[in-house]
Amino acid sequence: MAITDKIYLKNHRQIVSQLDTNIPKRVFSGATLEILYSGEGLTKVDDATRDRLLDFAQDFLDCENSDDIYTGYPERQFIEYLLELRAQGLGPDAIVDVMSDDYMVYAYPGDVLSFLDDAVRTLESVEALADVEGDREMQDDARRAKQDLVGPR
Repeated sequence: MAITDKIYLKNHRQIVSQLDTNIPKRVFSGATLEILYSGEGLTKVDDATRDRLLDFAQDFLDCENSDDIYTGYPERQFIEYLLELRAQGLGPDAIVDVMSDDYMVYAYPGDVLSFLDDAVRTLESVEALADVEGDREMQDDARRAKQDLVGPR
């Protein structure tokens, strides 16, 4: 299961109550995206919630081709956001705090830790394959990216 399947709306019950309709708790669920980020959905929520949802939409749903919304574009953007937070030195608990403050979404720190661990393992594999293929540039890129995730020891 991808990390984006484990990102949830903070204050889900309150939002559902304001919308007067039931939506999935998962942020990247098609139904959640459709209802929350339609013009009508945003008009029904309070101002503070609307501001955070609009920030989320601007940062993750604003793509050049509107069809990209359904091809994983928002999920890729969010994964990049998580990796950037980690590269800034934040641990799983801090990443969850920042995403909650920024966008009113949350994940469990253990899920974030698992995602980061999987990313490190993937980069180790890329690094090893690049070594076998003799692609020093790719090997160095994978090593640097892995170091950004692992941080100083």
